[in-house]
Amino acid sequence: MSEFYYNKPFRLKSIFENKDLEEADMGKSISKNIELIIFSRYGEHRYNPSFGCEIWDLDFELIVSETIWEEKFRQSLLRAVETYETRLYQVEVEIKMSEVEKFFSVRNVTEIKKKVDISVRGKMNVTGEKYYFNTALFLSPLSS
Repeated sequence: MSEFYYNKPFRLKSIFENKDLEEADMGKSISKNIELIIFSRYGEHRYNPSFGCEIWDLDFELIVSETIWEEKFRQSLLRAVETYETRLYQVEVEIKMSEVEKFFSVRNVTEIKKKVDISVRGKMNVTGEKYYFNTALFLSPLSS
């Protein structure tokens, strides 16, 4: 297993200037990979059409039950992380949906968006250290 991990996004300008790519520690590398999984739609990557998670399909689905929606997304992300982030074990995923209200004074408009808090916990294979990843997304349209 490689001991070098690279920071994403890659700064290819460095290669053309005969410099090395910026390195990242394992935790940051795992976090970037989980972000890539979350923001990738099934079929988006030609090399592996099953890479990604179901958030893109669920984003435009009519949410009848938040609990069912959260569980579908949780299971999808858990499967993806267990499959495509092999540097972690004992992975747990937690999804929590809430509503966020934002007032735009210039337009005198109030927007209500669905916010999804995502937490991924696990342990790193190499060291056994605890790993924790947390992010939040806003749905319809999906943004961070």
